[in-house]
Amino acid sequence: MKEFYQQTVKEVLDRVESSETGLTSEQAGKFRERCGWNELAEGKKKSIPQIFLEQYKDFLVLILIASAIISGMLGDEESAAVILIVITINAILGTVQTVKAEQSLQSLKKLAGPQAKVLRDGSTIQLPARELVVGDVILVEAGDMIPADARLIENASLKVDESALTGESLAVEKGLEAILAEAPLGDRTNMLFSGSFVTYGRGKAVVTDIGMQTEVGKIAGLLKSTSEKQTPLQVSLEEFGKKLSVLILVFCGILFAINVFRGEKISSAFMFAVALAVAAIPEALSSIVTIVLSFGTQKMAKEHAIIRKLQAVEGLGSVSVICSDKTGTLTQNKMTVEDYYVEGKRIPAAEIDIADPAQNYLLECSILCNDSTNENGVEIGDPTETALINLGSRYGIEAASVRNRYPREGELPFDSDRKMMSTLHRINGENRMIVKGAVDRLLELTEWIWTKDGIREITEADKETIQQQNRDFSMEGLRVLAFTYREIPKEHVLTAKDEAHLVFLGLIA
Repeated sequence: MKEFYQQTVKEVLDRVESSETGLTSEQAGKFRERCGWNELAEGKKKSIPQIFLEQYKDFLVLILIASAIISGMLGDEESAAVILIVITINAILGTVQTVKAEQSLQSLKKLAGPQAKVLRDGSTIQLPARELVVGDVILVEAGDMIPADARLIENASLKVDESALTGESLAVEKGLEAILAEAPLGDRTNMLFSGSFVTYGRGKAVVTDIGMQTEVGKIAGLLKSTSEKQTPLQVSLEEFGKKLSVLILVFCGILFAINVFRGEKISSAFMFAVALAVAAIPEALSSIVTIVLSFGTQKMAKEHAIIRKLQAVEGLGSVSVICSDKTGTLTQNKMTVEDYYVEGKRIPAAEIDIADPAQNYLLECSILCNDSTNENGVEIGDPTETALINLGSRYGIEAASVRNRYPREGELPFDSDRKMMSTLHRINGENRMIVKGAVDRLLELTEWIWTKDGIREITEADKETIQQQNRDFSMEGLRVLAFTYREIPKEHVLTAKDEAHLVFLGLIA
């Protein structure tokens, strides 16, 4: 059978027994009985008593327990009690740390539990992602986390960050066409994958896989099958414990033989040897190690890192080399505006004068013809677009206030064929369409140019000057956007034919 990405939208909908209007509640209930909940399977959780008993598995702790028993048998109850108290405190510390880490992880899971916008019974509802079933139709837009693997059935310039699965830092532009040939994960452009993040545009998709059947679920299954390895510290302590115990036994055996050879009773010589063995064991070592590691977890917690197991702190400290084949994934993936080009002048971003009408208008247009947001420091959208609204914030012009003043009344989303995006706004009593996009494409559609003396007809010399500035920006490794606008009749619905007879405003790089 063909993979979902190799099938048409109709074939996929028929295969999952769904339609573009989604499922009914009755259908969703039946499908859930068949496919279960949309969540990753977790291994059996250990109880607190199990976690507590696991603290006694360390080889040194076992030696201490043996020494406590022998001390008690020899009549030294005080030493036995001290040893047992020390290892019990050590076990309690380890248990408390592990339980606290588990509780923190569970709290994070609840906070991170994604919601999904779903078509059910013909209407759009929001529900927890775990309630999705195969066949559900989901709606996604910029800022949404993809809740399950799905096949796109509608697409409006959708771009998705799939770096968690593929390692590629750039967002993937999505499409609807079936991919006939076999394709790797990163090239399945008509599919959405659970755990990825929408950076731009909107879309509608039908769920094809949930839970452990998703691509991220398959990774989770592989991780579950891997065996747990000891940290370098655990290996060192175990080797030290074994060598120490052998050394102690050898010396105690020699002393026992010497005392017997000197004529002492075997029982007295044995008790002396055992007492020496108990005295030679470092009872406080395991407790000291646990306390030091606890301090490490507290320090990591202050840096907002949750350590699930105490030994992991030392494991992190033992890392000397980190290898990565994708440098882009390690960067901030954050862009900033460097330059303006307006009224024939190149202006560094740090020297923009918002009192200048042309520069201020270009700034407002870059905020209005823009789908990104930055609220409370949380950036949602394409990095290029967030750079534009962040520039406004630097000059005290907040995106929300500009958008409230000039609300969007229509739009033509960006697509790779047109190489532009248009939005319609009511500005100064006029219906004004703002268009941003590739410089070469917009210049083909431009008939006028904004100057300090007013709007005039654009000349071939003007276009060549703008193109040269575009080339200069590009040679410096800058990404360039052109901004234009035009007046639109009232009560007019935007179409691609309206993207003509434009007024050139400026470039942003």
